[in-house]
Amino acid sequence: MVIDSFFSYFIVGGYMKITFADFFSMSKPGILIDIRDTDSFHNGHVPGALNIRSSDLLYHTSNYLNHEDTYYLYCDVGYISDDLCRRLRLRGYHVISIVGGYQNYLLR
Repeated sequence: MVIDSFFSYFIVGGYMKITFADFFSMSKPGILIDIRDTDSFHNGHVPGALNIRSSDLLYHTSNYLNHEDTYYLYCDVGYISDDLCRRLRLRGYHVISIVGGYQNYLLR
């Protein structure tokens, strides 16, 4: 289901997705998190992104996230961030997956 609003959000499976184009068009987009491993992050990442591995976010969530902020997660191609966002939203966190992950960022 597509929701027409200022940004192109998609609600899928209880979590939201956004494109990098929409993320970069926001005046205050929130916190960008690269959930790939440290080596992948050091080999290239979106400027301004934090690197927090997916397993750390899943198993030690409260060490990194709070329930007030909005977080934008990306992985390499989008599958892992989709799944992680679904799980974190069930716990009440405001998380949005970025469509296509880092590979999509490289294509823009």
